[in-house]
Amino acid sequence: MSSQLIQDTFRMNKLPHIWCPGCGHGILMRGIAQAIQNLGLDKDKVCVVSGIGCSSRAPGYMDFNTLHTTHGRALAFATGVKLARPELTVIVITGDGDASAIGGNHLIHAARRNIDITTIVFNNNIYGMTGGQYSPATPTGDLGTTAPYGNIDRPFDICNLGAAAGATYVARSTAYHVNPLIKYIQKGIENKGFSLIEGISSCPTYYGRKNKKGDSVNLLKWQKDHAVDVKRAEKLTEEQLEGKFLIGEFVDTTSPEYTEEYQKIIDRLSKER
Repeated sequence: MSSQLIQDTFRMNKLPHIWCPGCGHGILMRGIAQAIQNLGLDKDKVCVVSGIGCSSRAPGYMDFNTLHTTHGRALAFATGVKLARPELTVIVITGDGDASAIGGNHLIHAARRNIDITTIVFNNNIYGMTGGQYSPATPTGDLGTTAPYGNIDRPFDICNLGAAAGATYVARSTAYHVNPLIKYIQKGIENKGFSLIEGISSCPTYYGRKNKKGDSVNLLKWQKDHAVDVKRAEKLTEEQLEGKFLIGEFVDTTSPEYTEEYQKIIDRLSKER
C-alpha cells in the first residue's frame, strides 16, 4: 500500500489495525480505498457504513464519512443515508454472517429495490470476532465452535443470493486476486443501482486453525488454486470444477434506481399541489 494512499484515505491516528496477523480483511479494505482513489471521488461525499463483526471494524480506519451500526443493520442505515442524501456515494462493508444471517432480510430487499449502494461482503466463512461460530457461508462439513462435529448446513452462495434478489451488479474476487477485486469494486460504485461484491477473505485464527487448513499463506494459496473465473468455467467439465469456486462478474445490467424513482414521486406530487 502506497504511503500516499494511506494518507489520503485512512485515519492515521487509528492505525495500525487490530485484525489478527494474516487476516485477509486488511487486503480487502485496501482494495476499497484504492478503488475510491482510482475513481477520484471526493472523500467528503463518500459514506462507508458497517454493522458488527471483524469486517465492520474497517470504517473506523477509513477517512470518510463513516457509520458503525448495529449487527446486521448496515444496509438499513445505508438505505436511510442514501434516501436522505442521494448525491453521496454509499458503501457498505459487511461480513458473511452480518450480511446473510441476521442481515439477510436487509440484503435481499436492498437488492430488490435496486437502491444505489455498493455492498462489499468480507467472507471469511466464519464468525471470527465472537468466537469462531459457523456462519451461513461455512462449507458443509467444516468445523466451528458451534459445530464441533462438523457443520451440516448447506452454505449460501452470497453472489447467487444477491443476483436472485435483483442486484444489478454482482461480482466475486478474493484477497489473493487483488487487482480484479479493485476493478469490481470500481464498477460496483459506478453502477447506478445495488451492487454486491463478495471478497473471499482468510481467517487463520479461527477458520484456518479449526479446520487444519494452515496459516495465512496456505489460505491465500488455497484461494489461488481453487478459484476459477466464471468465463473460463464455461469451458470446463463438472469433474474439472469439482472442489472449485467461481470468481468474476456474474451480473452487470441496468434497472431503475430506487432513489431516482422516489424523487419522481416527490416531484410529481409537488407539481400537483
